[in-house]
Amino acid sequence: MENKQNVSYLILEGYVDMNKYRYLYFVIMFTAYVLILCSNSTIVWLIVVHRSLHEPMYMFIAGLLTNSVLFSTLIYPKILIDILSEKPTMLYSVCLFQWFAYYSLAGAEFFLLAAMAYDRYVSICKPLQYATIMRKKNVNILLVLAWLLPTCQVGVPISMNANKKLCKFTFKGILCNSTVYKLHCVSSTFLNIYGLIAFVNIILLPLLFILFTYIRIFIITYRSCREVRRKAAQTCLPHLIVLLNFSCLSAYDVLLLRLEVDFPTIVRFIMTLQIILYHPLFNPVIYGLKMKAIYQHLRKLFFPGTMV
Repeated sequence: MENKQNVSYLILEGYVDMNKYRYLYFVIMFTAYVLILCSNSTIVWLIVVHRSLHEPMYMFIAGLLTNSVLFSTLIYPKILIDILSEKPTMLYSVCLFQWFAYYSLAGAEFFLLAAMAYDRYVSICKPLQYATIMRKKNVNILLVLAWLLPTCQVGVPISMNANKKLCKFTFKGILCNSTVYKLHCVSSTFLNIYGLIAFVNIILLPLLFILFTYIRIFIITYRSCREVRRKAAQTCLPHLIVLLNFSCLSAYDVLLLRLEVDFPTIVRFIMTLQIILYHPLFNPVIYGLKMKAIYQHLRKLFFPGTMV
């Protein structure tokens, strides 16, 4: 019976000074979770209820913020339970599901950012064709594909890992990610190659597409008048800031964790906290303050007596 339990459960050793800071961690994480839900959901709600925001750009923003809510809801409850536990553990099946959700939603983030970049490219570089290209049907297709494509690709290695034999049961982290490979008795060459292909498809290709579209935008706006450059910067700058922020945080997980380097627990812990705390809170702040139309509706909502 004990052997079966060892096979089924993983011990999470990614938390730092749990006995000393347990309740402080809980308060911080619970507060962050509430703020993430409230801030992201508020902007999504504003976009849904106001017809003036039913434009492709704002629909993609709503998709991006919804993605943050889904990501946090799949991550935070388990972390809050682990913080209050004397010995944080996780079923291997739950670990695989968390791994699946983690990378599927992270991949969806890049695809949504790519869709937003394409929307800005068509709006600025092909304004006469914008209404035809970015029809509601096409926007909905892009939104569905943004979640469907990474989900299908991430699902393959997860299903293949379900019956993998484990030789190690101690996981050096608080979230299940690709380092679960290191717990297997035998490494799979196929899974390593497939992981590289998935990395190219889910992250690298969307990232290159985003860079290409924004280079084209900058070239065209550079040749245009000052007013066009100002409007382009106003709508493109928030997307670029979010892309840079998310890419830097993702680089740690995708690249550094795959290197055969034994990072100190405190480094892993701090970097993981930045991914789950910083980015989901960063998005609503950027889009709420930098996007003028959304900011106006936020002011009307929270300060109805002020002039906008």
